Amino acid sequence: MTAFRRACGLSELEEDTPKRVELDGTPVSVVRTEGEVFAINDICSHANVSLSEGEVEDCQIECWLHGSAFDLRTGKPSGLPATRPVPVYPVKIEGDDVLVSLTQES
Repeated sequence: MTAFRRACGLSELEEDTPKRVELDGTPVSVVRTEGEVFAINDICSHANVSLSEGEVEDCQIECWLHGSAFDLRTGKPSGLPATRPVPVYPVKIEGDDVLVSLTQES
């Protein structure tokens, strides 16, 4: 059984603006975009920087340091310099609560 934990309130999320949260010591970026909510590990796989400080566009989050973008659905990078994906996590919404499971989807 997948354990979901409250990450934040849905009302706390601005469209296309990442929100960094920490769940059980794991940094997670929660993003509301294109009518959905996504959760992705907040650390870039190329450089140890926070993805939540980057921009969101076309269902991707861009690392502000070197410009690699990661698909919010799969965690896969769309271009260099990153070559490794970052984990994405299951999300469910209950009322105003955004719940995230640290069980990786990818």
